[in-house]
Amino acid sequence: MSATAEMPYFIKPSVNLTAAEKRAAYEQAGQAIRANLLGEDNLILKMVTINCLLKTYLPYYYWVGFYLENQGRLTVGPYQGTLGCLHIDFGRGVCGKAARTGTTQVVADTHALVQGAEHIACDPNSRSEIVVPVFDAQHQLIAVFDVDSTEEGSFDEQDQAFLETLLREQFGE
Repeated sequence: MSATAEMPYFIKPSVNLTAAEKRAAYEQAGQAIRANLLGEDNLILKMVTINCLLKTYLPYYYWVGFYLENQGRLTVGPYQGTLGCLHIDFGRGVCGKAARTGTTQVVADTHALVQGAEHIACDPNSRSEIVVPVFDAQHQLIAVFDVDSTEEGSFDEQDQAFLETLLREQFGE
């Protein structure tokens, strides 16, 4: 695939937000997620609801989804967006690095990374990315949460803080 491709008809390009707009959008999304998932314990239902509501409230979310830990590698799980990679080895790409290190990865420009090793270009329209490891209550990795944007520099410490807190609330402690 080339460095750019025509976006599918059902996908809108990302729109970055100011810090204040981002804070307000995350507050609204958080309220909606917590209200819809109150008392829910099914992991897949939680994942699809989180994907849907975050993509609804955050206009720079181009691709959003979970890659599930599966026998030492990641397998695509619930997501919204264009086709995701089916399997990712730990340590390969941004998702694999998040899984291997257990730390959130924020990438301002995915096109600046070594393709195939540091970044896996499942969709050439993705320009920035955040990947958050998801742990269960025993602090075992169950997934990584991946969000891509068609704009450079979409993700920052505000995204990281919100997502880490939300995912810990829903899947961990």
